[in-house]
Amino acid sequence: MTHITAKQGIDISNVVYKTLTIEGQEIFYREAGSPADPTILLLHGYPTSSFMFRNLITALSGKYHLIAPDYPGFGNSSMPLVSEFEYTFDHLADIIDQFITAKGLTRYSLYVMDYGAPVGYRIATRHPERVQALLVQNGNAYEEGLSPFWEPIKAFWADPENEAIRSGMKATSQLDFTKWQYLTGVRQPEKINPDTWVHDQHKLDRPGNVDIQLALFYSYRTNLERYPEWQAFFRTYQPPTLITWGANDEIFPASGAKAYLRDLPDAELHLLETGHFALEEDGTVIASLIDDFLTRNVK
Repeated sequence: MTHITAKQGIDISNVVYKTLTIEGQEIFYREAGSPADPTILLLHGYPTSSFMFRNLITALSGKYHLIAPDYPGFGNSSMPLVSEFEYTFDHLADIIDQFITAKGLTRYSLYVMDYGAPVGYRIATRHPERVQALLVQNGNAYEEGLSPFWEPIKAFWADPENEAIRSGMKATSQLDFTKWQYLTGVRQPEKINPDTWVHDQHKLDRPGNVDIQLALFYSYRTNLERYPEWQAFFRTYQPPTLITWGANDEIFPASGAKAYLRDLPDAELHLLETGHFALEEDGTVIASLIDDFLTRNVK
């Protein structure tokens, strides 16, 4: 009989999968690394979940404590219907804020991507003393970062009951759009694992989930109202900030990344030749940049 011993290095068994009950909802999360090490709180985008961080977590867990929750309606967390739960960015931030308290996190670096930015920045402005660093990846906080992609969504904000507009918005929960988010702007589409969009689409296809996503698209308008508040947080507290941005993103273009430098002039900006879900093509590069950055800036 041959005995196979795991090689030294990344230990995927270090990752655990748990839930916490917040406001009656089961909040699923992935956790790895030692709590004695610096903590990174990872906040996912649309339409994915903590699944988007699966490789980053294993890559960094030898030196960092990583926690990645799923929002209600996403991933493996509870999915109450829109008639049972208020799907707004304010409420998602409340849920994750309570999750942070329940986990006893008092200091952390905040990784924000896509929807993770409006969730994370709401929390950061409530508890600025907790934020050791910002790790920003295609997560917007400036008007410049809204591409023409957003014009149909703005029409939805203006007339949310218009059936033609709503029908068009529902297309953003279909497989073609999910694949588009993963493949647009990447260098080598053949290297993007199709498990990503299959995983996300399975969750989007659950009965009632389209209505959840419409509610959050409508709520997204409130994020623009918060931009001045978040920008003031950046200027006032000057958290060490690393920006790793898929430069070919057609949802949040590189202009949104560069805008951070107005308020965070010492931020490190890396524009990567990839798309919206930059971790899928440049995860190894991003992990290395994060490790180097936090080694220098977080003790």
